[in-house]
Amino acid sequence: MPALSRWIVLLAVAVTCGQLRAQNGFKDIPTDPKPGDALLAEYFAKETKRLTNRTLADIQTKEDWEAKKDNYRRQLFEMLGLQPLPKRTELKPVITGKVEQEDFTVENLHFQSRPGLYVTGNLYLPKNVEGPAPTILYVCGHGAAKKDGVSYGNKTSYQHHGEWFARMGYVCLTIDTLQMGEIEGIHHGTHRYDRWWWPARGYTSAGVEAWNCIRALDYLETRPEVDAKRMGVTGRSGGGAYSWWIAALDERIQVAVPVAGITSLHNHVVDGCVEGHCDCMYQVNTYRWDYPMIAALVAPRPLLIANTDKDRIFPLDGVVDVYTKARRVYSLLGAEDHIGLCIVEGPHKDTQPLRVPAFHWFERFLKGKEPTDTFELAATKLLEPTQLQVFPDGLPKDEKNTTIDETFTRVAKAPAPPATQGEWATQRDEWMHELKAKAFRGWPNKPEELNLTKIAEQTTDGITLTRYSFLSQSPYELRLYLVHREGLALAELDLAVLNALEEEDWNSFLGDVGAAFPKAFEGETLPELNKKAFGLEKRMYDSQKWAMAYVCPRGIGPTAWTDDAKERTHILRRFLLLGQTLDSMQTWDIRRAIQALRSIEGMSEVNLWLQSSGTMAGNTLYASLHEPQIHRLDLHGLPASHREGPYYLNVMRYLDTPQAVTMAAERSMVRLYTDQPGDWEYTEKTIETLGWEPKQFETREPVPSGESE
Repeated sequence: MPALSRWIVLLAVAVTCGQLRAQNGFKDIPTDPKPGDALLAEYFAKETKRLTNRTLADIQTKEDWEAKKDNYRRQLFEMLGLQPLPKRTELKPVITGKVEQEDFTVENLHFQSRPGLYVTGNLYLPKNVEGPAPTILYVCGHGAAKKDGVSYGNKTSYQHHGEWFARMGYVCLTIDTLQMGEIEGIHHGTHRYDRWWWPARGYTSAGVEAWNCIRALDYLETRPEVDAKRMGVTGRSGGGAYSWWIAALDERIQVAVPVAGITSLHNHVVDGCVEGHCDCMYQVNTYRWDYPMIAALVAPRPLLIANTDKDRIFPLDGVVDVYTKARRVYSLLGAEDHIGLCIVEGPHKDTQPLRVPAFHWFERFLKGKEPTDTFELAATKLLEPTQLQVFPDGLPKDEKNTTIDETFTRVAKAPAPPATQGEWATQRDEWMHELKAKAFRGWPNKPEELNLTKIAEQTTDGITLTRYSFLSQSPYELRLYLVHREGLALAELDLAVLNALEEEDWNSFLGDVGAAFPKAFEGETLPELNKKAFGLEKRMYDSQKWAMAYVCPRGIGPTAWTDDAKERTHILRRFLLLGQTLDSMQTWDIRRAIQALRSIEGMSEVNLWLQSSGTMAGNTLYASLHEPQIHRLDLHGLPASHREGPYYLNVMRYLDTPQAVTMAAERSMVRLYTDQPGDWEYTEKTIETLGWEPKQFETREPVPSGESE
């Protein structure tokens, strides 16, 4: 196929991958690095490699794929917040205006993909075409068109695509995205607005875009001008990503040409491309996929992956990686001629050389025509933005576009207290199952050896502090500090309290205790000893057979990373791409610290208390649910909802913090230090109804700063 071969370039390997990463402009290590930055980079590289190696590794035959593809597609629906699938409510389409051109007509229209969720679009209809025509759903990238405070929608920035298709005999529906549409919603929940509760409720703006595309196909099927058996999709940048979503989810798409819309997990996490993308590019990665999985779900339907060779947010090596791995699935299905890779020269930009091969692909697979070498018509913008405006008289007052993140995914309603112990046990077990499967799936399947090692020990003024190290998860070797009265055998302890520290707690610990033991804190910059606080600590050890243990989960204290707010945002986003959150992995670290403490000789049977504050109190709470024989929890300032943290994937779809506290109270005594005791009514009523010991749960006044209980 000589004409096509000019544009479809099949590459066996990416060219000069190292050069491409140097060109992309993103930073792996911050400009003012801390020791924890390099450790974090190593962790991200290892976890990314683990996910990359296992993606599609179990697909070795055609039968493997046929047996598993439906479940993979169900998982993708779920990760986009579309499981269960929303009800297909009435679309209520309205045509608000028409524009006549010599060889096509444009209808300005809107429909509601859900009540109040408006999709604005332009439908390009070719003239002088008999019968239903092949149809293109064109999904836009981020191309703002705004003047005097009025948004005309990114559909006006991409109008030349719809016009070109219409002049070539295609029906083309170009739809606005949630962000930069005529009704301006939000894509940048975690990127810009710190809405970390988005993944906690299983929400991503990518899900809205996918659903709007599904409903756009529903609308197109109602139009007599459309041949519903010949529908394709294309778009670039953000629109390239949405092309992937709809092509993978909905087999009504017969042909797909995503342009500059996908690259490898390695590019996003290790090379830093995540910094250049908003949330609409990503599913909530519960099942921990690399992106070739999404591409494979299009098989065996015709798929052309198009990109430029100098695209800094979709680097060439990652694009080729996605293509190569998806091509293997196409080959297993005997459809290798249905997948192509188009690479043209240039940056991340909408260019004519990218559009021509896309049109060739649609001609071939939607019309059954061999494409010609050239096209006489250039794709140029012919209309003013005002001509394509759907709402010239103002936006609808019942729109939900601007608040759709609050309602798009279902979250668990606050349950009534269980009536019986059996009812409670059933509900508790369901919650624990969902937590393991959907919130903490990113925990290691096979924990590594703890490798508990005694590093240093020092006695000061009758108090002994021992520093241990243990392996939580490679490469995170964490420190565990154990403090008790000099000469007291550990087996004689009445109790031990493990404190999981936030950064503020760590700094206090260094000044209140650590400064008295410089040998055990070798390499650490210690402040001046707070003699008053140390005196109170000594008095406790003199009068009680207690031990205090301290651990800093990853990202805290010795393993802390950059303080730069922007860089920290993208660190948190990298965890999300790996199917984790920082909070979920800190919870794992607390679990491992519990195991390490128990493994110290003499500590296996000692009453163990856990204590933490703020968000870390939430991590400690959930760690306690997965470890046996936790006698008591002291949780200071625990947020009453996961809306405020800690943030775990999908957790709000199943339960909220009061239900987790109740599960803990069945196993351990729980003491909440809070100024909002009414937030914990569910726990109190459950304990009362089921006849548990009242001492299992208490709320108390917050402890003033600098004091201990």
